[in-house]
Amino acid sequence: MTEERGAWKTFGERLIYDNRWVKLGLVDAEAPNGERWDYHIVHLGRIAIALIVDDHDRALMLWRYRCATEQWGYELLGGLVDEGEEAVATAAREAAEESGWQPIGEPEHLISFEPLPGQTTAPIDVYLWRNAEQIGEPTDTEEAGRVEWVPLSRVHELAQRKELLGSGTLVALLYYLSSRGVAGSPRKDEPAESA
Repeated sequence: MTEERGAWKTFGERLIYDNRWVKLGLVDAEAPNGERWDYHIVHLGRIAIALIVDDHDRALMLWRYRCATEQWGYELLGGLVDEGEEAVATAAREAAEESGWQPIGEPEHLISFEPLPGQTTAPIDVYLWRNAEQIGEPTDTEEAGRVEWVPLSRVHELAQRKELLGSGTLVALLYYLSSRGVAGSPRKDEPAESA
């Protein structure tokens, strides 16, 4: 593979902080201008997110507080992928634990992305389900909040009001809406009207 213009070169990494949730590394890096130094990189664990959409065009979300940003808002359900667990299994498990709703049916891998690639690795995988059943109350007391079916028609309004928390929620919802086409076009599971 030919080297692209502007590529950085790396010569190894030394971890200076390491735990289950966050690792901080110093990468021996050379910038395209030839300058070489220790470049700080934060490594966060893989996150799996469940986007559950019902027949009424609503997404299952949790209204909650995030202390890092001192903010209340809506989040999709999800969490840290455990070692040895598939991301799709994590998304389904976290949805049930955080909301009391178990996703049903075959999930669709919606999107995977890195939200902050400049100095952070933070892989996020999003899976889509179109059905869920309520199996009880939420069991994850750390993720306490109000479980709510939020109309997708509110996504742009909530985004403008900064009430959609985190890139996992924002990217997933906007990607899902844009993949359906322009407003008013049929969803994949809806037949188009004949003229």
